[in-house]
Amino acid sequence: MRLTHLVATAAVAALLSSCTANEAMDTVDVDLKKVSSKVNYQLSGKIVQKMQAMSMAKDSPIMLRIFKEEGVLEVWKANTSNRFEMLRQYKICAWSGKLGPKVKEGDRQAPEGFYPISPGQMNPNSSYYLAINTGFPNRFDQANGRFGTNLMIHGACSSSGCYSMTDEQMQEIFALSRDAYKGGQQAIQLQALPFRMTAENMARHKNSPNIDFWNMLKPGYDQFEITKRPPEVNICEKKYVFNQQTDGKFSPTGQCPAMTTPAAMQGALASYNKKYNDDYAKATKKLDGLVWYEPTEAERKAIVAKQRVGKELAYAPTGTSLDAGKLMKVADLEKQEARRAELEEAKKAIEIQQAELAKSTRDGKSVPVPMENPLPKPVMQASVEQASPARKGFWGSLFSKGGADAQQMEPAAVAPVDAAAQQQPAGQTQVAQHPAVVATREPVTTATAKRPADATVQTAASTEAAPMAEQAVAEQPKKRPFWKLWGN
Repeated sequence: MRLTHLVATAAVAALLSSCTANEAMDTVDVDLKKVSSKVNYQLSGKIVQKMQAMSMAKDSPIMLRIFKEEGVLEVWKANTSNRFEMLRQYKICAWSGKLGPKVKEGDRQAPEGFYPISPGQMNPNSSYYLAINTGFPNRFDQANGRFGTNLMIHGACSSSGCYSMTDEQMQEIFALSRDAYKGGQQAIQLQALPFRMTAENMARHKNSPNIDFWNMLKPGYDQFEITKRPPEVNICEKKYVFNQQTDGKFSPTGQCPAMTTPAAMQGALASYNKKYNDDYAKATKKLDGLVWYEPTEAERKAIVAKQRVGKELAYAPTGTSLDAGKLMKVADLEKQEARRAELEEAKKAIEIQQAELAKSTRDGKSVPVPMENPLPKPVMQASVEQASPARKGFWGSLFSKGGADAQQMEPAAVAPVDAAAQQQPAGQTQVAQHPAVVATREPVTTATAKRPADATVQTAASTEAAPMAEQAVAEQPKKRPFWKLWGN
């Protein structure tokens, strides 16, 4: 059917009806226990009957459309009039990252854009049950320096940059795609979009850093809404262009050739955009002073955490942005973002400290960093000597003449040192506190004469105990060198 006739018949319906966002998700009629061959699986009788009721041939072309924010994947299929109608709508089990395009390997972003899928991109031997490669990076991505590998639509409900479905959903999507290729379709168009590009949604996201990219995708979305046929997609000047007629050639990085939009499309777009602009003005007024908070992947996962209970560890649903996000006052969002920035700075500081700590380790063991003892050295020495009386080494105790009995001949216990004795007037000589050392000094000095009475008494007692300590030291047997232990 000619494009002019399609536009004329579809324009009014598109303006008066919204997308199928409010329709309930389809229940998949797949019992994996009964699937003997994933590649040759035949669609259930229920979905075949639905196709017949919608005037669709089993092997007619299909189109895939994804909306990240809602977390849905739609399968649109051509009817006998070559118009596409939505046949299936599935809830995406998991998608990683946030709204916005994929830019580089490892950013956890799922692709956004228009991607052709050929039969060679089907993978029946995927580790994630079944998989369809999105074709990222396409010509637009490559022209803009975006890169990444193995970005799929697959099963297993676990994603790191992919769109992940349940195995049952993936079995049905795979079979629908296979039948379309059998009917002669050369490439299935995948439209991966952040959200339904209605006036209110575009107004809600007008402050996003991705808004220019999304405005570029919007004409493709609009033209499908008008015609209900996948738009013809080309790339020039590093941007998407849709349904453009030209005698020249399109080059992703070159200048766009002279282009024209079909007259019928121009008229339909004029009516469509008039209504859109009116709705956008109303939405902007309604949202004045408010801004949309886009949730993180972790915040989305928290909403659906209970779904993982009792399932395999790999089962990791991520929820939808609509459930985890919210509209906020601009001032409140600024405070929240400032607080988040503080937490990020604190996190970085901790990472730096951990990195420095890692440098001070050897062979996986921590290397202690010497620290100065806060106590004055005389006090520290006295404390150590009081706490650790002299002991013989293991070999000295074992091979000394006295044997075990020699261990009893240790110096007498040191009398406690009064704290007041540690405080000396400035400029005076400090006396060592060990009693053996005190006994070798003269009985009276200028410093000791000025001590408190109790300190003098303790010093005297220590002096009397000194001969006993000296006697104990004198009675200790002479140690032989190690190599003479067995001599004589």
